[in-house]
Amino acid sequence: IYADPAKRLELYFRPKDPYCHPVCANRFPASTVLLKVKRRTKKKKQQQLDTEEQTQPEVHFEMEILGTVATVYKFQGMSDFQYLAMHSGPDGKQTSMYDKVLMLKPEKEEFFHRELPLYIPPPIFSRLDTPIDYFYRPDIQHRSGYNNPQVSGENLIGLSRARRPHNAIFVNFDDEEIPSKPLDAAVQTWKKMCTNPVDKKVEEELRKLFEVRPVWSRNAVKANISVHPDKLKLLLPYLAYYMLTGPWRSLWVRFGYDPRKHPEAKIYQVLDFRIRCGMKYGYAPNDMPVKAKRSTYNYSLPITVKKQASHTVSVHDLKQGLGTSATAGTKKPACSRYKLKESIYIFREGALPPYRQMFYQLCDLNVESLQKIIRRNDGAESECTERDGWCLPKTSDDLRDTMSLMIKQIIRSTRPALFSNTTSSEDSKEQLAYETGEDEDDEEEEEEEDFKPSDGSENEMETEILDYV
Repeated sequence: IYADPAKRLELYFRPKDPYCHPVCANRFPASTVLLKVKRRTKKKKQQQLDTEEQTQPEVHFEMEILGTVATVYKFQGMSDFQYLAMHSGPDGKQTSMYDKVLMLKPEKEEFFHRELPLYIPPPIFSRLDTPIDYFYRPDIQHRSGYNNPQVSGENLIGLSRARRPHNAIFVNFDDEEIPSKPLDAAVQTWKKMCTNPVDKKVEEELRKLFEVRPVWSRNAVKANISVHPDKLKLLLPYLAYYMLTGPWRSLWVRFGYDPRKHPEAKIYQVLDFRIRCGMKYGYAPNDMPVKAKRSTYNYSLPITVKKQASHTVSVHDLKQGLGTSATAGTKKPACSRYKLKESIYIFREGALPPYRQMFYQLCDLNVESLQKIIRRNDGAESECTERDGWCLPKTSDDLRDTMSLMIKQIIRSTRPALFSNTTSSEDSKEQLAYETGEDEDDEEEEEEEDFKPSDGSENEMETEILDYV
């Protein structure tokens, strides 16, 4: 705990009880000393009048300062409620269940088939471990004849700040008409915020992007132009509408363009791709080079809210220097400060995706074998369906199978030990067919293996709607 300044120290009053809820101590800086005190006693004999001998000890204290204390942990919070593994019988007698619910040694099958009362302790009782003053106020005494005003949405105080409207237009696949211009509120909001030449330049760059390509994902936009995320929330509804369902779901479409009426819009459809992992694929989730963006192992209970880690100076910083010359070289230029990496929306051969779940547009799958699957019905598109769009049925499934095989090949080349004992003959045939038709780029693999996406590179585009309601 001491090695990580962001963690709190936990104290368990019953260490052997796994259901014991701890009390937590916060970390504080201090400027105190550690004092070592020795108490020495020396016995001496004193002759008394009755000739009895009585021992009178002499006490001496020796003090020594061992060092300074720079960090202390203070237990300032209250203990959480404790829930014991007990069962109350019909006669009110309490019976301990610890020997029945805790497996302290390897048990036989009968241990798991015993009939026991339901025991599901909550993981936490209190959200906070420090007392809070609510500052309740007494009811206001009004004059006689006063009537309370009617409650409406205009004067009702909510529990949290109301969302700022971003005036986006949402379109479902079944809607007959598509918008040709933005809402007046969206125009006014952007004109109000567009107050400097940089905003004008960003607006022109985004207009050019929609002229070249009428359908974009937000991540693709972030990777092509440098714009503050808050400004982008206001700019996108000014130039495009948002598709909620269908093959172009979670994408921004240029005003006046209906991809359901243009077969060439097939290449702009979205593909929800997730890296397959599990023992049947040859590797467990923890063995994957691509880590999950969120993990249940990093979950912290609310009573152990982590403090922000302090920014300490490392030896490397001292060697590089702490002056303005050292910091100026690491600061990103304004033209690319908010840009994301290209891999956040483009799939390339020999490179692993930055996340286990990605939303790709079909035109951004830069692999010839994948484009052949997409172009199987070029010129023969007859109907646009909600599931497959202008593509042939099960095109998405074929793309996912091919991409999964390619990623498995990359992981095999970087971590061959994972597949040393699990490779089957059928799998080897599939892999041989893939290897003969594809070339590997070792340098690109090594570069992408340690890829760390930049901060804020969100790929869960389906949650994007929350920013615009």
